[in-house]
Amino acid sequence: MMTDPVADLLTHLRNANAVGKKSITMPASKFKVAILQILQEEGFIQSFSVEPGTPRSALKVELRYGPDGESVIRSIQRVSKPGCRVYAKADKLPQVLRGLGIYVLSTPRGVLSDRGARKLNAGGEILCKVC
Repeated sequence: MMTDPVADLLTHLRNANAVGKKSITMPASKFKVAILQILQEEGFIQSFSVEPGTPRSALKVELRYGPDGESVIRSIQRVSKPGCRVYAKADKLPQVLRGLGIYVLSTPRGVLSDRGARKLNAGGEILCKVC
């Protein structure tokens, strides 16, 4: 039984990135799809797709690498954990590596990157940090 699906997603990405895999497959959920959509918009992953199946759908994620095979995702860390939630207001969101990385937030307006949250003036729970 999976108790923290966000941590599971991040661990799948971190492990696949460490060994240089091109694509990975994992169980799907709407929340994971929302996080992957942000990572794709920000250029950290190539693409993803939801493959229907029984008893559960699966996510297929295509990872992104540089021209010399270097990883685009250097670090991906869970910030807010089930035992210790971390929240931030829109005007108090810190930058990651002076704008080279992102925070992924769960806000009342949906899952957003820190840039999107600043534009919409929406604070929320900081899910993870990607750089």
